[in-house]
Parts: sequence; structure tokens; C-alpha cells
Amino acid sequence: MGSFQLGDYLPIILMFVVALGFAAGNILLSHLVGQKKPTRTKLMPYECGKDPVGTARERFSVKFYLIAMIFILFDIELIFLIPWAVVFKQLAAYSPQMRDIIFFEMMIFVALLLVGYIYVLKKGLFDWGQTARREAEAQARGLALIEGRAAEVSRRSLERAA
Repeated sequence: MGSFQLGDYLPIILMFVVALGFAAGNILLSHLVGQKKPTRTKLMPYECGKDPVGTARERFSVKFYLIAMIFILFDIELIFLIPWAVVFKQLAAYSPQMRDIIFFEMMIFVALLLVGYIYVLKKGLFDWGQTARREAEAQARGLALIEGRAAEVSRRSLERAA
């Protein structure tokens, strides 16, 4: 092993400096060049495509959480797959049997992920058509009705206590 040299880390430090400069430059440019006419809509907080009206305790469809979990699943797949692909040639150089075992292990991993993906497709998780929208709206109406009833009960109990 060689000795520690700070200069070896110069490309990483340079990458961070460029990234921070790019971010700061875009924010500054947006502030200097952007429109400055505030409107009610522009001043509203943006909440991932949903209008931020109503209570902050509003429930979301389960599909939002499932999509997030699927994203994490395939993100983790790439985290494992890319480094494996980079070093596969070095790992397989020891013997042909080792190469076959390493390749077979990764194909099992990819096959398991593919089974999960097919399961998600069959369940209709990626179906955001009119049927899915109607189901989500019906679920939202049901939840709003339940919350409305709960608010009515709590209001009545407060009136009785007073």
C-alpha cells in the first residue's frame, strides 16, 4: 500500500465544488432572471402534484406507497448490479466454474426481481387509467366521509361538555 496523499482526492473534491457551484449558480440565476410577480397560486406550497388544500392529515392511496417501495426495490437492484458488472471479469478470471457460479447467482437475483415486477404488473399497480382514478376517488370520498363523521362526533361531544 502506498502512503496517503491528499492530492489523490483532488478529483472528488473538484466534483463536489463543481456540483455546489452548479446548484448555487442555478439558484442565483433563477433569482436574478425569474419573474417577480407573486400571485396566490405561485405563493402556494407545492405538494408533489396534489393541491395543498384541506387538512395535513389527509390520507393517500396505498398506490403511492407501493410505487415508492417498487422504486426502492429497483434502485437497490442497480446498487448491487452495477458494481457486480464492473468486477465480473476480475471475479471470473480465476476459473470457468467460478465464472459460471457467479453469473448464475446474479441471474437468480435478477430472476427474483423479475418475478416481483411481474407480480406488481399483474396486481395493476402501474395502471393509472380511468378505472384506477375512479377507485382512488371513491376511496378518497369514503375516507372524507369517515373523517367528516369523526369530526361531527367530536364537535357534538365538545358541545355536550360545554
